[in-house]
Amino acid sequence: MSFAAPSLDDAAAYQVITARDARFDGRLFVGVTSTGIYCRPICRVRTPLRKNCRFFETPAQAEAAAFRPCLKCRPEIAPGAGLAWTVMDASRTLARQAADVLDAHAESIDTPSVAALADKLGVSDRHLRRIFQTEHGVTPLQYLQTRRLLLAKQLLTDTRLPVAQVALASGFNSLRRFNAAFAESYRMSPSRLRGEVADEMPTPDAGISVKLAYRAPYDTAALMRFVALRAIPGIEHVEGSRIRRSVRAGTVAPMAGWVEAEFAGPVSITQPTLLHLRFAPEMAGASGAVVAAVRRWLDLDAVPQAIDAALADLPGAAGLRLPGSLDAFELAVRAVLGQQITVAAARTLARRVVERFGAPIATPWADVSRVFPEPETLACASIESIAELGIIRTRASAIIAIAAAWQHIAALLAPKSRAEPLIESLCALPGIGPWTAHYIAMRALGWPDAFPPNDVAVLRAMRERFQTSTQREADARAQTWQPWRSYAVLRLWNSLEKRP
Repeated sequence: MSFAAPSLDDAAAYQVITARDARFDGRLFVGVTSTGIYCRPICRVRTPLRKNCRFFETPAQAEAAAFRPCLKCRPEIAPGAGLAWTVMDASRTLARQAADVLDAHAESIDTPSVAALADKLGVSDRHLRRIFQTEHGVTPLQYLQTRRLLLAKQLLTDTRLPVAQVALASGFNSLRRFNAAFAESYRMSPSRLRGEVADEMPTPDAGISVKLAYRAPYDTAALMRFVALRAIPGIEHVEGSRIRRSVRAGTVAPMAGWVEAEFAGPVSITQPTLLHLRFAPEMAGASGAVVAAVRRWLDLDAVPQAIDAALADLPGAAGLRLPGSLDAFELAVRAVLGQQITVAAARTLARRVVERFGAPIATPWADVSRVFPEPETLACASIESIAELGIIRTRASAIIAIAAAWQHIAALLAPKSRAEPLIESLCALPGIGPWTAHYIAMRALGWPDAFPPNDVAVLRAMRERFQTSTQREADARAQTWQPWRSYAVLRLWNSLEKRP
């Protein structure tokens, strides 16, 4: 049985791989019966005969059908599926939510039982098994195992981490179980795979280096400009197509560290696109979590064709991405500091907060030298100690409040969580209004459909382009951009750049 990508029959899917169409990368995989290998649609090997092809939506489906991942195109680095192309019914929504929970456990040795997963989602385990199999073509545990094995394959290929460390970083609680699972699925041992790719491995370096794929087009210039304008000195630095920054302990890894993300040069829509990621060796044990966090931070799993089509009446280049955050607490404080002042002024205040309350960190670069303050540090700070940095007292009070409540807030920031509980909890804090709450949800949660109310720049841009005169009229006009209103906000902001 084939599971071709949504809206594609097998004939159309074959046309995709014949054209090596990168728009379907991560959303379609082809298994070749004559070799027992499955590939991404952009694989550069000779196109297989149609009669030898089976098509799948996910690597888990291909591996459940006994296909092994290609060593050339490397399905493990393909972009994620992104949001659904079509409106989902209740069962499909539940199956996708279950997959999201499993994704969050992929790099952890904690494996939730199907019963526990069903209980979390409020359904019976029998019902969950049935709808999960229908939607994904595999069982929940098969899905989770594939995610872990593909992460292990990526770490074996891209890094020199010891095999035992790869096993733990990929969610396996014993080397024996990892070796057995890898050999059973891929018909080779982890050490043999490493031997076959040894010539392609990077030379020893000061950090862990991996490759991540994404779909073209990607408006790199817009993302870099957005991040550079908001980068806090000492914490984050942008240079060309490269971002370097520090990472506070407990955000994406137990230990503090640093990351460097660099986009490859521009390519056409039919060619694979890569992000080169490097991070501190101290974070090696959390490699899976780091990779997942960076994918969310830089919106690597977006489907630009769907987003751009929905926003065709707005100005801007194709491939705009929604900048996320590697440190949600940092973003939340930065959002409070930015209330009703310019981006540059907020950056200055954030620098002062970091210089006063942050801690030093050793990184390979002089311009990344501190980590953002811990929530506990700011929660215990006095209003006077924050206000004397030039921050008005009401905002100083709001920063202390959000820091004190951060343990509760952080629990609402799990990937792909609903935005409403987060917004409600944030608005209950003193000094946090709807605009700030929506902005935090938009970037820290990666909520694609945020539309912060009473945003002066958005209302101005919409008034000039669509002649809307009130928030109500703007809300009505923005409904046509759902579920991509966050991207619409970015396009509207960008349309006012370099203008008085």
